[in-house]
Amino acid sequence: MTFFRRRLLGLPALALLIAAAGCSSDHSSPSAAVPSPDAKVATLCRNLDKVLPRKVDGLEQNDPEPRSALTAGWGSPAIILRCGVVRPAEMDDPEADGMEVDGVGWLLQKQNDGSFRFTTTLRRAYVEVSLPKARTGDGVAPLVNLAPAVKKAIPEGIAD
Repeated sequence: MTFFRRRLLGLPALALLIAAAGCSSDHSSPSAAVPSPDAKVATLCRNLDKVLPRKVDGLEQNDPEPRSALTAGWGSPAIILRCGVVRPAEMDDPEADGMEVDGVGWLLQKQNDGSFRFTTTLRRAYVEVSLPKARTGDGVAPLVNLAPAVKKAIPEGIAD
């Protein structure tokens, strides 16, 4: 009976070990939280997904997991785009850093880890682009590559 109990207790531990090994990351696919916008914004985001460039700042597309029309990525470490994000509270701050790149307004937020987050302003859907710290030396080149797609798919205006 003791042998049988040990085997039963050992099986869940073995299953957990196998599951963990199967889920371990190989760093080739980045991950990103998928936004959950309303249907109108989700439609705009799907339209954006259809016109996104294959390369951004010379980097090949490397979409994050889980796969979604609301997220995209390029390179490794990846530049991550998320469409349909919630409006950042910092947009209410008149002292917040912002810029315009090829006709698209962006809120700039430096993150604690040295990365940057840019979020579109004055568009019917909020599009967020995250640059990992390793890519911050590229300046706004990724935004230059993404601006035509944003202008084409996400009309100007105030998101609901």
